[in-house]
Amino acid sequence: MHRTGPRRRRRASGRAWALLLAAIALGAGVGGGAQQRYLTGQAVMPAYEGWERNADGSFNLVFGTMNRNWRQEIDIPIGPANHVEPGGPDQGQPTHFLPRRNRFMFRVRVPADFGDDEVVWTLTSPNGETKRAYATLHPDYYIDDLVLQRNNGAPAADELLVNEAPVLAVEGPTTRSVAAGEALTLTARVEDDDLLTPVALPPTDPERPGRVTKNAARGLRLAWFVYRGAGRVTFEPEQFRAWEDTREGSDSPWAPGWQVPPVPPDRTWEVRVTFGDPGTYVLRCQAHDGGLTAVEDVTVVVGR
Repeated sequence: MHRTGPRRRRRASGRAWALLLAAIALGAGVGGGAQQRYLTGQAVMPAYEGWERNADGSFNLVFGTMNRNWRQEIDIPIGPANHVEPGGPDQGQPTHFLPRRNRFMFRVRVPADFGDDEVVWTLTSPNGETKRAYATLHPDYYIDDLVLQRNNGAPAADELLVNEAPVLAVEGPTTRSVAAGEALTLTARVEDDDLLTPVALPPTDPERPGRVTKNAARGLRLAWFVYRGAGRVTFEPEQFRAWEDTREGSDSPWAPGWQVPPVPPDRTWEVRVTFGDPGTYVLRCQAHDGGLTAVEDVTVVVGR
């Protein structure tokens, strides 16, 4: 990931407004009212988060999602209903969409001479709605680590200026095979600078409105979730919700009062995964310190 020094990060904080305005557009008009919540039946919206500059002069165009449902997880396979162009249809985007807002999900690398071109991600949801995200190198959409952290829910703090992303390593090959109904054990180890010490998200104060981008709990955490694949998947132990579930009492870092689970003494997390249906799945492991993330994907081919 592209790194910047503290002075540049401070200047970049103003550019976070582009992302905040995008968040308003994604959240507004759900069902015609800001307070109206739908559990199922709504569309998934692709979101262009912004662009990063790479050391070799190329750029990353960064995308996320907004599933307007609070319960329904939606599957949209790669193809006419889920494609990134030019160069697609498959450029690493998800096909399994968790509820609500999921930021910075994948990156499309473009050359240094990309100029005024654009990359378009098109999604057609099961309800028939088609939505598109248009990615360009407009200066307002430049992002760096400080912007990432503030949009990931980290409250303002001096530590954000020097915080580094966790270093994640998933043991074993990136492609595995298992039979349906048979448990697969996955092991991940994380190293971190521990600058963002664990702090629970305070209870909601109705007299002090929060930011458009919601705050989240701080502290090192790790969760697995389905990135691609439409079958039944069970994790043991059950994973907390990696998506932005802001409802009080939810098992999510964005829920008021949520506490970061204790970090294992050896910083090694183990999970057993069982697949109820044959198929090919991509499981994503995400390490998060409350500001920055590291991810690794494991492809699992599930037979009968």
